[in-house]
Amino acid sequence: MPTSKFKFSHLPPYVKIMKIRSQFNSLVVLLFGFLLFLAASLRVRNSNWKTITEKIVSGENSGECDFFSGQWVYDDMSYPLYRERQCRFMSDQSACEKFGRSDLVYQKWRWQPDGCNLPRFDGARLLEKLRGKRMVFVGDSLNRNQWVSMVCLLDTSTDGSNKAMETHGNLMSFKLKDFNASVDFYWSPLLVESNSDHPVLHRVPDRIVRAHSIEKHAKHWTEADILVFNTYLWWRRRNMKVLWGSFKEDDGVYKEIDSIRGYELAIKAWSDWLEFHINRTKTELFFMSMSPTHSSGDEWGTESGHNCYNDTLPILQDGYWGEGSDPRYMHVVETTIQELKEKGLHVKFLNITQLSEYRKDGHPSVFRKQWDPLTEEQLKNPSSYADCIHWCLPGVPDVWNQILFAHIFS
Repeated sequence: MPTSKFKFSHLPPYVKIMKIRSQFNSLVVLLFGFLLFLAASLRVRNSNWKTITEKIVSGENSGECDFFSGQWVYDDMSYPLYRERQCRFMSDQSACEKFGRSDLVYQKWRWQPDGCNLPRFDGARLLEKLRGKRMVFVGDSLNRNQWVSMVCLLDTSTDGSNKAMETHGNLMSFKLKDFNASVDFYWSPLLVESNSDHPVLHRVPDRIVRAHSIEKHAKHWTEADILVFNTYLWWRRRNMKVLWGSFKEDDGVYKEIDSIRGYELAIKAWSDWLEFHINRTKTELFFMSMSPTHSSGDEWGTESGHNCYNDTLPILQDGYWGEGSDPRYMHVVETTIQELKEKGLHVKFLNITQLSEYRKDGHPSVFRKQWDPLTEEQLKNPSSYADCIHWCLPGVPDVWNQILFAHIFS
């Protein structure tokens, strides 16, 4: 059994311990930074201190920092990065406090990478980077979850009301008019064309994809300056029906194949499109790894039938990996990205899966807007309708965006 990075039995004593540790760690970091500053001052009189600090924090002084290996540290001094009610564009799917969640400890965990520090999100700096540009998140509802986090981080980072949200079909656009910039989300849960592409009416029992067709979606984000992709959860079934032909024609050929094979076909179509259509001198490309679910409590040592409902603390087991995260899908993306790299096209793969696996406490559970009326049976058993897929905000997706921010400026 792996050892735990989280050593506590009850929250109040642990919080006190972690506050002491956090303060001690902060003093160590400050002392370390001061010593480095003195050394740098002796060598480089005219160096820009801000630049030196950024390199120290991002790990550039000792090679690329591995932001994906580390531990969660309770930090009620500097987290959350924003307050839920401060964000004027918060989604009801992520507004857990608004819908009754009273324990807010989930908002106060800081991700601490091993051997380096994760740069704090700087909204003003990112907005300057985005001035006159367009950033687009493309994918499913987990990518939308991350997009809402980014919108809130930027909205609460700047004053002024010259911001707006616009929706046009599959595209939701957060307009920052003072910067002539937009941060958009495009609904495309399987990346390629499918019968689940409608932004609202997409829950269909018989899922079908056109695994070689991506142009229908891609034309909406071709000229973006930063593209952030994801796709995984909608592929999590044994088989997927693939269509060769058009949804509008009757002579198409349908074949049911293993979902991982369908995923390979879709990722190949995505990579082919990138290879021939992306402006390599303009567009930065990122792919987010799979976001884990916490639907089976027996995986982390609770009674069978339990899920994330009423969970208020992270998983304690170091290296915990749930059965809902299938490494085969991650391998498909990593292999494809390596092939693109060999062709001179760089996509940064941000592996947020392991750090998110620990956070069974970070889901909305029952504390979200219920789009359909709850039945009497559901009300008697809250676990039956708990959302253990998406994430509360502020919360885990803010860390994904901190990592994205670090890589944008690396």
